[in-house]
Amino acid sequence: MPGRCQIGRVPRRLIHGDEASQLLEFAIALPLLVVLVVGIFDFGAAFNLKQELNNAAREGARFASSEPTNDMCTGCLAPASVDAVRFLVDSYLQASRINDCGLSGVALPTGSTSSWSWRYTAMGGGCPGTQGLVLTISRSMAVPATGYGNPNPINVTLVSTQVQISYPYQWRFNRAITLLAPGANYAGVSQINTDAWAANMN
Repeated sequence: MPGRCQIGRVPRRLIHGDEASQLLEFAIALPLLVVLVVGIFDFGAAFNLKQELNNAAREGARFASSEPTNDMCTGCLAPASVDAVRFLVDSYLQASRINDCGLSGVALPTGSTSSWSWRYTAMGGGCPGTQGLVLTISRSMAVPATGYGNPNPINVTLVSTQVQISYPYQWRFNRAITLLAPGANYAGVSQINTDAWAANMN
């Protein structure tokens, strides 16, 4: 009849049409596409963070190498020249819009305070994971180097400063991979490590 509703016939027509096969293909491919896109953005963000941490460590080592060493001490709290490096690294992280995990509020280092090496640990500010941000500043690292001599090269040891950063990164890939493998479980947080060296100038 012309006036009768034909809603019951619509699904049957869609099942036998091209639209149904396209919809099915899209439903199958969608989880894979989501995982691929999330993975690209997640690994890209981790790579960019690694580059920023490299730059922060490099700036800290360059600054520390020009600082005096007459306030260095063994087994004591961080001297002013070392704490200035902590402040510089923290300022670089904040300028790069990276969560400093409360490093600006860490007044005293924790852990190793021997051999002119100090370690700051920051776990505030919504920092992910259980290790937090770890900044290690060592002012007495011996680095072998070879200089040019005539006729033989000269082997020397440079007393250098090393700045190490260990930063927690929250992976988002774990949430996406469960679309393909519901039982999959990857580490949600991992530490990104970087360091930089610079020879002490005094």
